[in-house]
Amino acid sequence: MAASPKIGSIEATVAWRAAERAAGRTVVLTNGCFDVLHRGHVDLLREAKRQGDRLVVAANDDESIRRLKGPGRPLVLQEDRAELLAALEMVDRVVLFTDDTPAGVIDALLPDVLVKGADYALEEIVGRDTVEGAGGRVYRVTLTSGRSTRELIRTVLERYPSVGSARTEEENR
Repeated sequence: MAASPKIGSIEATVAWRAAERAAGRTVVLTNGCFDVLHRGHVDLLREAKRQGDRLVVAANDDESIRRLKGPGRPLVLQEDRAELLAALEMVDRVVLFTDDTPAGVIDALLPDVLVKGADYALEEIVGRDTVEGAGGRVYRVTLTSGRSTRELIRTVLERYPSVGSARTEEENR
C-alpha cells in the first residue's frame, strides 16, 4: 500500500511550506514521538490546528525515540505512526526527523506558529528563538489530564500483568 501523500521528506515539506506561505496561509508546527496515538495527542493536534491554516507534525523517527525513551520504545514503528498521523483530518503534513530535538525541522520550515504542550516552560521550548526571531509565535497547549503514552502503557501492564512478566522472561533469554 502506498504511503499517504501527506507524508514527506524535510525537503518536500520545505517546498510545500513555501507554497503555503506564498498563498498567504499560516503554517503551524508541532512535534513529538506519537508512539501510541491516544486522546491526549488528538486534543493537542486539534488545538494546534486551531492556531493556523495548515498543521505540520514532525514526528521522531524510531532511532531518536530509542535514544530518548529507552530500548523498549517505540511500540509503533515510524512508518505506522506517520500513517496514523496523516490519517487525522487536522493534520496536513507529516515529516519524520532523526535528531533528538526538532531544531533542524524548525530551522528549515520556519513555521508561523510553534505548538508544544504546556508541560514545557516557554524557555524550554526548542525552536522558540528561531520562530519568534522570524516573526512567529509559540503557543502552549494545556494537556489532557491522564492521557499520555506512559499512562497508557502503565494501564496495559496493570490490567494484563502476564504480558509484563512474559516480556520480562523473553528479555532475559
